[in-house]
Amino acid sequence: MRAAKRLGLAVGLALLASMNAQAASDHSGGTFDVTATVTASCATSISTLAFGTYDPASASTGSTTLSVTCTNGTAYRIGADKGTYGSAVTAREMKATGADLLGYSLTIGTNGGTHLGSNWGNDTAAGSDTVDGTGSGSALSVTINGNIAAGQYVAPGAYSDTVTVTVWY
Repeated sequence: MRAAKRLGLAVGLALLASMNAQAASDHSGGTFDVTATVTASCATSISTLAFGTYDPASASTGSTTLSVTCTNGTAYRIGADKGTYGSAVTAREMKATGADLLGYSLTIGTNGGTHLGSNWGNDTAAGSDTVDGTGSGSALSVTINGNIAAGQYVAPGAYSDTVTVTVWY
C-alpha cells in the first residue's frame, strides 16, 4: 500500500508538472516592435542685455548669454534681426519716448572663440554674421556683447529696443 501511495504521489506530481508546463506554453503572446520618430528641433533662451546708465562722455558695454539646445546631429544657424528701431543689423538703435534714437551694436562670441567680436546679424549664408553649429543634445552658450559708442548726446530717458533671435535648422 505504501508503494501504491508513493506511486500515486509520483504520478500526481508528474501530472501537476505536466499541467504547469502546458499552462506556460499556452500563454505565449509573441513579440511586438516599439518605434518612435525624433524630429530635428532647437530650443533657445536669452535674458535682457542691460547697459545700465549711459554717460555720453564714454562708451557703455553690456552682455548676456544665449543658450541653444538642438537635437543631436542637427545643423543650425542662429541670427538676430535689426531690432524694432534699427535700419540694419549694423545700425541698431534704441528709442525712448521722444524722437531721439540711441545707437548700439551687438557682437557675438562662443565659448570656443568662433565669431568672437563679429557683428551679430541675420544673414542666412554660412560663415557670415550668424552662429553656426551642429547640435549635440547639450546646451551651447553664446555670449552676446553690446556696445553703445561714446558721444551720443540724446535726450535723457529710458531707451529700449526688441531684437528677435531666429534659429534655422
